Order: sequence, then structure tokens, then C-alpha cells
Amino acid sequence: MSSVAVLTQESFNEHRSGLLPEQVKAAAGGPSGGEEDDSLPTYKDAFPPLPEKPLPEGVQETENPWSTKIKPLKSSIITQVFHVPLEERKYKDMNQFGEGDQAKVCLDIMHKTGAHLELSMAKDQGLSIMVSGKLDSVMKARKEIVSRLQTQASATVAIPKEHHRFVIGKSGEKLQELELKTATKIQIPRPEDPSNLIKISGTKEGLEKARHEILLISAEQDKRAVERMNIEKVYHPFLTGAYNKLVGELMQETGARINVPPPSVNKTEIVITGEKEQVALAVAKIKIIYEEKKKNATTIAVEVKKSQHKYVIGPKGNTLQEILDRTGVSVEIPPLDSSSETVILRGEPARLGQALTEVYAKANSYTVSSVSAPSWLHRFIIGKKGQNLAKITLQMPKASQHFINHLRLLGFPSVKSMCRCDFDYKHLFGQSDRVKVHIEFTEGEDKITLEGPTQDVQIVHGQIEAIVIDLVSRMDYTEISVDPKFHRHLIGKSGANINRIKDQYKVSVRIPPDNEKSNLIRIEGDPQGVQEAKKELLELASRMAIDGEYLENERTKDMIIEHRFHRAIIGQKGEKIKEIRDKFPEVIINFPDPSQKSDIVQLRGPRTEVEKCYKFMQKMVAEMVENSFSVSVPIFKQFHKNIIGKGGANIKKIREETNTKIDLPAENSNSEVIVITGKKANCEVAKNRILAIQKELANITEVEVSIPSKLHNSLIGSKGRFVRSIMEECGGVHIHFPTEGSGIDAVTIRGPAEEVEKAKKQLLSLAEEKQTKSHTVELRAKPEYHKFLIGKGGGNIRKVRDSTGARIIFPTPEDKDQELITVIGTEEAVAEAQKELEALVKSLDNIVEDSMIVDPKHHRYFVARRGLVLRDIADEYGGVIVSFPRTGSQSDKVTLKGAKDCVEAAKKRMLELVEDLDAQVTVECVIPQKFHRSIMGPKGSRIQQITKDHNVQIKFPDREEQQGESSVQENGESNGAVKEPSDPTLPKKCDIIVLSGRKERCEAAVEALKALVPVTIAVEVPFELHRYIIGQKGSGIRKMMDEFEVNIQVPAHELQSDIISITGLASHLDRAKEGLLERVKELQAEQEDRALRSFKLTITVDPKYHPKIIGRKGAIITQIRNDHEVNVQFPEKNDENQDQITITGYEQNAVAARDAIQAIVDELEEMISEDITLDRRVHARIIGARGKGIRKIMDEFKVDVRFPQNGDADPNLVTVTGRPEHVDEAIDHLLNLEEEYLADVAENEAKMAYMKPSGSTGPSMEEPRGHSKGFVVREAPWATGSRYEQFRGISQFWCTCGSRKIISMGS
Repeated sequence: MSSVAVLTQESFNEHRSGLLPEQVKAAAGGPSGGEEDDSLPTYKDAFPPLPEKPLPEGVQETENPWSTKIKPLKSSIITQVFHVPLEERKYKDMNQFGEGDQAKVCLDIMHKTGAHLELSMAKDQGLSIMVSGKLDSVMKARKEIVSRLQTQASATVAIPKEHHRFVIGKSGEKLQELELKTATKIQIPRPEDPSNLIKISGTKEGLEKARHEILLISAEQDKRAVERMNIEKVYHPFLTGAYNKLVGELMQETGARINVPPPSVNKTEIVITGEKEQVALAVAKIKIIYEEKKKNATTIAVEVKKSQHKYVIGPKGNTLQEILDRTGVSVEIPPLDSSSETVILRGEPARLGQALTEVYAKANSYTVSSVSAPSWLHRFIIGKKGQNLAKITLQMPKASQHFINHLRLLGFPSVKSMCRCDFDYKHLFGQSDRVKVHIEFTEGEDKITLEGPTQDVQIVHGQIEAIVIDLVSRMDYTEISVDPKFHRHLIGKSGANINRIKDQYKVSVRIPPDNEKSNLIRIEGDPQGVQEAKKELLELASRMAIDGEYLENERTKDMIIEHRFHRAIIGQKGEKIKEIRDKFPEVIINFPDPSQKSDIVQLRGPRTEVEKCYKFMQKMVAEMVENSFSVSVPIFKQFHKNIIGKGGANIKKIREETNTKIDLPAENSNSEVIVITGKKANCEVAKNRILAIQKELANITEVEVSIPSKLHNSLIGSKGRFVRSIMEECGGVHIHFPTEGSGIDAVTIRGPAEEVEKAKKQLLSLAEEKQTKSHTVELRAKPEYHKFLIGKGGGNIRKVRDSTGARIIFPTPEDKDQELITVIGTEEAVAEAQKELEALVKSLDNIVEDSMIVDPKHHRYFVARRGLVLRDIADEYGGVIVSFPRTGSQSDKVTLKGAKDCVEAAKKRMLELVEDLDAQVTVECVIPQKFHRSIMGPKGSRIQQITKDHNVQIKFPDREEQQGESSVQENGESNGAVKEPSDPTLPKKCDIIVLSGRKERCEAAVEALKALVPVTIAVEVPFELHRYIIGQKGSGIRKMMDEFEVNIQVPAHELQSDIISITGLASHLDRAKEGLLERVKELQAEQEDRALRSFKLTITVDPKYHPKIIGRKGAIITQIRNDHEVNVQFPEKNDENQDQITITGYEQNAVAARDAIQAIVDELEEMISEDITLDRRVHARIIGARGKGIRKIMDEFKVDVRFPQNGDADPNLVTVTGRPEHVDEAIDHLLNLEEEYLADVAENEAKMAYMKPSGSTGPSMEEPRGHSKGFVVREAPWATGSRYEQFRGISQFWCTCGSRKIISMGS
């Protein structure tokens, strides 16, 4: 509904009554000639100009700032409205609008994104959502709305696999931007996935947008090319040129981007990217340069001291670039970690001499020198803020100023903080500065090291030496001993005392901090001042000791804080304790030494401050205790990596969201327990989330067993011994008992299904025994007997269990009582088991001494490696002590002492070992050295397994030195002995692997070693498929190598060979070959399919129909592409054939798409265009807000309506295009609308008449008033010529009809 504001006579009178008398008079009388004009103020009087600031010399006056366009300020808050049609709504229950799931979803979206949502229902039951907030929040909210309130559709778009990375963008930014922009979810197949289909999910509109954007990206990349060239690293400097000039010129000339790896990166590959023609041109030019340099360049090698290499290189390699620029010669320096001193010069022979001269000049242009100076004088040599060193460079003002500025940047405001610094003039001064000397002050050393250009070093050396002599002659130091409790009083409040002494006696005083617990105070400075300062400090200390006046208010208080919290209170790098000390500056806080493990923290200072600090720290510790609740979660070891997640993503997310600390056991640890620390509620949440991950990943069953709570303690056993023995026996299941005193009977068992069932039976059986007739007995036996009692692989103890039915539990390494053995079962079973065990233990207590004969040649085997074999025998056989005769004696008698049974068993074992040693042979196995690494396996795992399985010793030979490394020739003669030529029929020493052990075992081990020798087979694969087998960045071939455990070698591109080599174990080769051939079949099938999809068809269509075929925002052509799975390409603007449309796809699909386009064209050709005249005043009403009105008419009548543009000859002419019958109907409708809207226009114009000034006659109101001037000035900028007349009669009024602003021009 519209409203009109009408100006009545009464409202006019009311307005006029507010004017001043002069204004009323002027308004009534109108202009009265020149006198009145003279009385008016001028524009400059009314609006005096601002004072102009004079421009500085040499600066031209800029344009008038008012004439430049000022960028409008925009609000950071935006509002967008989204409409969800009824058919696409997820929640269609009209009775629950504003309630239920839909409302919850909206609240969740607002909470997640920070945007504000308002929902309303349209007449068509569609949902309108108004979203307000910052742009980023609105875009995120839009995506959430589409995915959660709107039904989803999905589609796929196929683009070449190599274009996928451009859709993803750097760090996934492009993909995220696309998803936000189109409000869709885009899924791109992983690099190893051969599919080229990208899946898009979202609304229909979003799908079309996303599909269009992806195809645009792909089309852009189709025009580009990438070329990789492998060029020897030594020729790279000739391609880049000095300071990269040559490569820059090449890029500018060809338009391609050329990426040459920097000297620090050991890569030979040069990558050229750009348009195909540009890349081809760049490759050709690079090849020409490379071939020319390879042909003409020669090398010379010279020896330069390693310490001088950095001078040849220069800062950031600038010297090397200078030499290359001047001479065209490349200088190759060995890497820093190499001991070689050989520098190689490569270039044209005529230029090598000049380059060599420059290399030697640079190498010898620098020197290293040192100045003797006591270390305590170093900071005085530096001076306050580096003043003394700055004096050295007074003759070089640039360097001096740079030096001072650099000291400030480094954060050394005082001498005190600079005494241990390292000053590098090379870093301080630019290339143009004359001083380039590195000055190094090393703490604790009585010297200063200088390094730099010889002449500069000599100057600096002399000046520093003069400073040292001067300081030594007039400086002294002394140390006094003062009790640390007086130190803070010597310092005084805010350092008042100590600062006064420093200033008065011109000395430096160092009082050690409290944590050093030192009583030595060091005074440095003028000898007389040092003595006077020493005297005053000692007097102060003695006064305090006598009368204690400084100490009467001091208090020392000990605070008990658990040692585990100390590090948390101190904080990283002492940040937290610094905050506490800043808060209580008068309180000294002393923590115990970490090695003491003491809980006492000492506070010392004024009584009131100590109390405040004590309460503050108590509160802090209480919070830490609350946050230190800990819970242990047993998780099977194989799932720890899944809980951590890729790059620690999962564990980091759980830590952040639950605000807990989660510690996992080390990878090489046997522990499966994950410890969670934090607030109790948070720990429980984190625990549940971790358990949920384990449950999802594995066949983990969790069952609850009901066992009376009164039996829990007896089932757990002392320190968990009983329950631990069940867990170990049942494959490491986890058994969890409820908290003691909770009264809960449920016991949880978690683990693999079979093991859980086994543990359940054992627990229930044990519980039943406990309830009815359970009996427990404890025995004691020396810990060294336990292994013997248990037996090899648990054989001895299993016999006792099987014969008696009792359960026998030995202590674990964690148990304090290592002698206690527990027997559980029925009374009869326990008694019988106890009897057997006691008999065994008693026999072990019967200590005997026995001897045996062992050939002295075998003694070394037993005592080698610190007696490892003997230690194993002692562990296994109840601690038997075996004594061998002293080394050098020829005795063969070996003594054994221990329990009788243990001695007998140990003796038997040693005889077996001696028998093995007597039967030992040495076998040689010849395997080429190049396979040794492969045979050993990762960290020698394969060889360790063979050694263990066959009980043999295996020794690999030393690696053969490369020829040319072992001997150096001087003056054409070798400095080593001349080697005789080796027999080619004999195996090389470096190929012989030596095995020791029993003959049959060695033979078996040799066979096992030979089975590990890699074998190579050749597979024929068409050359054109090689790049697809390799995959993007080698992902395809890596996947195959990992899957089949082989090495696959693809021939170099330039060889154009079809043969691919597979190397690996013989057992793996067949599978690898089958897998490779299977992949070839897949690729060939893909090639055939690609060829079929490459069928092209051209259709001729008049360019005027192209926009109609494309449709609004590409809707029609996208529909054709999707329906027929083809690519339709329209001509570019500069193409010759503007009427040619190209269709690419399967032949039948391309024909169908052509027919669909032809049908559209036929329909368009049947259309007619008719012009009608519509009053221009009604155009805006017909078009409607944002074109809604005219779009509705066009959709309803299936026509196209074109309105005139600004400046057209006939502003009333409207063109209607469509089928004849539709055009007639549309024209009738438009004419009807015109008639209706014109009536409204006439009515509005009639109402506007009331708002014009009255022209009636009368004594007061009815006399002609003329125009009200308002505030008038003379000589205004606009009062020139005819423009003044344009401004005079403007009167404005607003009519709210259609929210338009009407400006009426008066006469």
C-alpha cells in the first residue's frame, strides 16, 4: 500500500511561522533590486576558506582532492536472503514451523558460524531465510543451510586427472573457495585413484555453478604445457647466468616460466611451464646453450684451503656471481660437510686464467687474527651500547652508525647485556661500507678473534689492542663474600643502594641472583673506586649483621608444593614465575634443585607481601590439583597410530576440544596405556572418544560380566597380580573392575572376541572358586630360581598346573616383593601344588659345586661380549655361577656352582654349546655386494631373522672403495703401491659373506640368503603408457612397489623403450608382473574409451542464436552437456568461423546433442519480433524490482521482451520476440498493464499539483510570493552564466509512491 504526503495551506502557515521576520519579509516581497543584493553576504564571508599550506620546494601541486572519487565506506555487516522451494525442503511439517528439528538446526548454524538467521514461510510454502553477519560468516551459514535444510542432489564432472590439482589449489584454498561460493560439497579422487570423475553434492543451482567453474578451470589448463629437462647440475650456472640475468632474459623473450633449482638443492631437473609454443621455444633455446657449453667448456681443479672457501663464495654467493659475470666461468665449491679442498673452474679455456686469478685474490683477501684480552674486560671493550667499538669506525661513518643501530636492534641497551655477544660486521654493514670485519667475543676465553679483509683487520686489531692496554692500566676488579640473605638489602628498594654506589664510585657491581646461592659479589672498575665500593659494601653488610634493623620486618615461609607441579608453576622459559615475581616484587621465591625431588618452596620478604604471595600461590596450586585428575585407558598398541591420526590431527583435536593432556606410550614401549590428565569430566569425555575410535577400527568386543563386588579385590589380587595373569594368558585383553566401594557388580572385558570369551570363562570360574572353595597360599623363592621353576616356554610350571589344577602366579618386574609366589585354587589342588613347588625350591637350595672340561679354544665364546652367554645361562638356570680359568692359563677346567638341579641343567646346556662349537664350520656365500643392503633388510631385520632361525653367525664384508678415492696421483705417479691385476674368475672379496655354525645349519642359512637376492625380469609395456603407470609425481609406481615389495624401473623418456624392469625377491616377481600387466590392460581400455570419447562433430549455427542456446547463466547448454555427456565448444571472439559450434564425446551422444541444438535453432527460426509503443513512464513498473515482473511475464508467455536503452531514438519502443501466438498474447497483456499503470501516473500527477507554491491573490497569504530563497550568498562558485539559473528554481518533494524520489524544476 502506498501513501502520499500533501502540503496543505495550514501546514504551510505552520512552516512559515518558524521563519525570522527578515526571512518572512524577503519571502513575501521577493527581490528588491541592487540594495538587497549588496546587503547579502559573499560566499567567502559565509564560508571562509581554510589556510593553504605552502608546498615544499620541488613538489608540484596535485589535483583538487574534491575532484577525485572518494571510495564509499561499506558496512562490514551484510544481509542475504535465501529461498528454499517446498519440493526441496528437508523438514516439511507445517505444524512445527519454528520448532522441532528445523529450529534446532538453525540454532546450531547460528552457533557455529556466528551469523544471525530469520526464517519466514512464503505463500507457496517455500522457506525464506534471511542471513545477517560478516561476509565470511554469511557464506559459511549459506553452505550449512544448503546442506542441512535443503535436499541434496549429486552430479559428476569428468576432467583430466592432471587438472585436479588446479581445482584443489594451494593447500586446498581454491577448493574451499569453490565450495563456499557454490554452497556444494566437492569430492576429488585421491592421487592414487585412477578415476578422473569429480563428485559434486548440493542443490541443483549449486551443482550447475560448481560444474561450470570446474570446467572453466580445466579449459584454462588445457592451453598450458609443462616440460622437464634433466641437465647436469654443473651447467646450471651457464643457463641462469650471473645474478639470474640470462634465465630472466629467456623468460622475457619466450614468455615461459623457467624454474632452475638453486645451487643448494641437489637436483638436475629444470621445469618449464607456459603456453605450448612458449615452452617449446624455451626448451629449444636451453638445449642450444647447454650443447654449446658442453662442447666448448673445459675445467681446471685447484686446491684452496677449506677455511678460505667462504671468501670465494662471498655473502649469499655474490662473489661467485661476480666471477661468473666478469669471466663467464663457473666456480664449483665442495659442500661444507666435505673435507675436500679442491675447487673446480669450468668455462671457455681463454677465460679460465682470469677466473683463476680472481679466485686466488678473493681467497687471500681475508685474514684471521686475535687480540689477547682478559675475559672480564670484554664488556668494557665493547662499551656502553657499543660505544668503544663504534670509536674504531669513526673514520668510516657509515659503518659506525650501522653498528650502533644494529646493537639496538639486537636488544643490547646496556654493557651488562652485551658482554657475551658475537658482533659480525659483515652482517652490520652493506656492500658499500669499507669495514667488513667479524669481531667475536667468546665467554671464558681471554682473547678476541678478528676476521675480515687483511687491511681492515690490521686497523681494527691495532685499535682494539690500544683499548685493551688502556683498560688494563686503569681497571681492576675484586670479589667480596656477603651472606645471600643481605643481598636484597644491599641492592635496596628498586636498586637505590647499589645504583648510588655504582654512580658514586664509577664501578660495576654484580650481585648473584638468589637461584645461584652464591655469596660472592664482584666489583669492577677504577682501582680506587673498586676499593672504596668494597669498603662501603662490607660496612653495610656488617651493620646489618650487628643490629638487624633491615631484617626486623622480614619473614621466611616454607610452602609445601608437590614436586611434579614445580615445572608448571615456573612455566616455559620461566614465564609464569616471572609474572608472579612481577606481581610480588619484594618477595624472593626459591624452588629446590630438580635433582633433590623436594616439595619445599621458600618465600622470603616483607611479612605482608609474603602472606599475599603465599595465598596467591596456594590458589594457583589448588587449580593445578583440580586439573591434574588422571585416568588410564588401555588401548591395543596397533590402534595407537589411528588415535594419533595423520600428522597428529586426531589426538590434537581431542586435546583441544576436551582441554586435556593426553600422553601416549613411546613407540618402542610395551605399554598399551594412554594417560589422560585434566578435569575429571573432561577426562571422561576424552576417554570415551578414544575408546570409540578403537571400537570403530577393529573387531573389538566389549562384554560385561556380573561378579559380586565383594569378590573384586580377591580377583584383582595384590597390586593386580591375579587379574594381570589372566590378561596375559588371554592375549592381552583389558579387564576393568569398577571403583572400590561403588557397589557395582559389572566387570568389563574388552578385546578380540575369542580372547574375551576365554577371559570371561576364566573370570567366572575363578569367581565361583572364590565363592565356594577358593584357597590361596603364598610361597617364597629367590628371584633367580623363578625362570628355572617356570622352565623354557613355561614348560615346568605348566606341568604343575596340569597335574594339580591350581593357578600359580609369579611376581612381575614392577612388584616390590620379587620372592613371593602365589598359588590359587581348591584346597586340595593348592596343597598338592604347594608340595611340588616346595620340593623344587628345596632342591634348588641344595648348593653344590661341580666341574666340567671345556677346550680352551672355546673359552672366548663363553666370556666374549662381557660374558653374554654366561649371563643367559645364569638367568635360565637359577643363577648358576660358572667360573672359567684366567686368560693365559692353559687349564680346561670350568667350575659350576649353584642348586644341584640347576647345575646339572646348566652343565648339559654348556656341553650342547661345546658340541655345536666343535661341529662348527665356516661357509662362504658369494653374493654381489650391490645386493647386500637388500638382503640385510630395514635395520638388518632380515639377517637377524636368519641368524635366529638357523642359529648361525653371519659376517658381511666391508664395502669396496670406489676407484680413484684410495690413491691420489702426483706428477703422474701414484703415491700408493701398484696393485697386481686380480683374477676375473675369482670372486671379489667384497662379495663374500661368511657364515659360521653347524654345517647343516650353515647350508640352510646360505639357501635362505640366496632366496633374498633380488632377481630382475623385463616386462614389455607400450612406451605411451609409461607416464600413466608412473602416475602423478610417481604415486602410481610407488603404490605398486609398496604393494608387491619390488623395485620397478621405467626407462628414461629419451630412450623411447618399451621394456620396464622389475627387481625383487623371486617369490614376489610373478605377482608384481601380473599386477603390472593388469594395470596395462586397464590403461589400454581407458585409451580406447578416450578415443571413442574424442569423436568431434561441427554444427553451423547463426551467431545471433548462440546466447539463446547457452541460456541464462549457461543453463540450457549445461543441460545439453549433462544429458548427452558431451563437451560443447562455442567459437572464441576472434575466431574466423563464428558460426561453428564443436561437439566432442561418444559418436551417438554427439549426434544426439547436435539434434538437440538443431531443435532449439529450428524453434528460434520460427520466432518473430514485433515492436509496440509503451509509455516510458510505466516501464519501471512493468520491469519490477530487480526485473522480477518482466521475468514473470516472459516465463508465462514464453517470449523475450526488450526495453529501450538510454539514448535510444524512441524511448517508448518495446520489442517482443517469440512464437506468433505467444507474441500476440504477451502484447495484449503489456498494453493492459500500460493502461492500468497510466491511470496511477495521472492520479499521482494530480496530487503533485497540491505541493506547488500557491499563485492566488490576497492581502497576506494570497499575494504572489515568488520563490523562497532560503539562505542566499553572493559570488558563489555556481553563480556563473546560465548554471546559476539552473540552481535557482529547484524545489524538491518526496512521494512515497513506489519509493521513488521526484525532483521538480521550477521556472
